[in-house]
Amino acid sequence: MRRELLIVLFIANGLVPPVAAQTPFYQGKTITIVTGSQTGDLYDIYARMVATHMAKHVPGTPNILVQNMTGAGHIVAANFVYSVAKPDGLTLLAPNPNLYIDQLVGRPEIKFDWAKFIWLGNASRTTDLLYMRSDAPFKNIEDVRNAKEPPKCGATGTGTTGYTVPRLLEETIGAKFTLVAGYKGGNEIDLAVERGEIQCRAFSLTAFFGREPFHTWRKTSFVRALIQLGAKRDSRLPDVPSLGELMDKHKTPEVGRRLAMLITASEIFQRPFMAPPGVRPEQIKALREAFQKTLKDTAFLDEVKSKKLDAEYTPGEEMDALAKEMMAQKPEIIERLKKVLGK
Repeated sequence: MRRELLIVLFIANGLVPPVAAQTPFYQGKTITIVTGSQTGDLYDIYARMVATHMAKHVPGTPNILVQNMTGAGHIVAANFVYSVAKPDGLTLLAPNPNLYIDQLVGRPEIKFDWAKFIWLGNASRTTDLLYMRSDAPFKNIEDVRNAKEPPKCGATGTGTTGYTVPRLLEETIGAKFTLVAGYKGGNEIDLAVERGEIQCRAFSLTAFFGREPFHTWRKTSFVRALIQLGAKRDSRLPDVPSLGELMDKHKTPEVGRRLAMLITASEIFQRPFMAPPGVRPEQIKALREAFQKTLKDTAFLDEVKSKKLDAEYTPGEEMDALAKEMMAQKPEIIERLKKVLGK
């Protein structure tokens, strides 16, 4: 009895650390990164690169796996992580960055709050473009504006770049498109373009310059970029006009410009990684630190370079503030957004 009492006193005074404190929470556990894309899509590629290199930076060196949960343009995956997965720090999300738009317009299938996710950080920042099959009768964006029959563009869901960018171009510069939504992933959209079912797609510059079939398509001039949405022209597309230039040319009203700023802000969230609300602070700290170390890890950056992709770290705290700011839109802007997206 005396011996047991002495041990308790030693532990209470920090002389003998308790066994639980010596074992990192993540030791022997598995973290799952859920992404709403198909295997081989860019969101999946980034998730798998992070999973490969992040485990060694998490205390306890857990296994990290990637789970593909497709449906409704990443909404199924986001709903699952936010509303179904336990907030135990073992389930993370790598979603499409445009999902906040679906929440802003009040789509009933949204079961998450973008501003309440716990943000680990962002792995890349890029902008978007719209490409067109070169044999389609649309050599530039002015041809699209003047077309009697709009080109068909593909999208996975309403809260994706493939959907929001064409709608934005209709609203700001009068370029009309017929949208074909419901594809399971970007690979399916590109196959539909290849088969001639549709002619165009809007997505990121990173994907356009980072993987097949676009390396081949650029070499064979199978497609051409018609417009880019960055604040200035990307050096790789010096002859492709920016949305800002075209809005100046066509004298887009201020409300349209504000709407463009809201929609194109998704480039800030381009490759986000987050956890559901309710995760314990010490786990959030460990995951954020591990994510930061991963994005600065030489082996990770070498893999990014080998895949001809890019990486740019944004801290979770900064992403959290940006998410809250993004969701605090004025009612008139939200109403305009609903009109543009057909809500």
